[in-house]
Amino acid sequence: MRKREFHTRGFMLVAGARFGAPTSQPLTPTLRNSLARRANDAGQQLFELALMLPVLAILLVGGIEFGELAYAAIEVSNAAKAAVQYGAQNRATAVDTTGMQNAAQQDASYFLTTLTVTVAAPPSCICSNSSGSASPCSSISCTSPAHVEQILTVTTQATFSPSPYLPLLGKTFTLNGSAIQKVLDN
Repeated sequence: MRKREFHTRGFMLVAGARFGAPTSQPLTPTLRNSLARRANDAGQQLFELALMLPVLAILLVGGIEFGELAYAAIEVSNAAKAAVQYGAQNRATAVDTTGMQNAAQQDASYFLTTLTVTVAAPPSCICSNSSGSASPCSSISCTSPAHVEQILTVTTQATFSPSPYLPLLGKTFTLNGSAIQKVLDN
């Protein structure tokens, strides 16, 4: 069986010998050149890192901005949901446009200052036993035992401006949300 030899710091180590115990055999010229090349590679690696660091920084900032944009889009959608849930409590809250706008504003996060809430007026209605399309409530009549169900539609819109402007991304984004729900019969 052949012994494995390792070269380091100008001395040869033999596998199985006490680690770090130097032997009397010096490094060969080929191995010495190999170690010198490794020292030069460290400078090349530092140079490559210096070249790639700005690219990595831009990717990091772009990822953060994309995350903020996705969060803002979810907030706009959730604000519409909060408004329609407030309005769908009963027939009295279904016509409370101010209450629905306040519910949406309270649900929106702090950086969505330009949130616009629009409630579809008049609300549409549908018969409880129908799978057809909704129509204005004044023109619908249902046969018994069905009853009229009121449908509430709320849309929200907000503009989002990324905090550090990146030339590849837009300066502002328009985000839209929408929610539809039946009004409870209370």
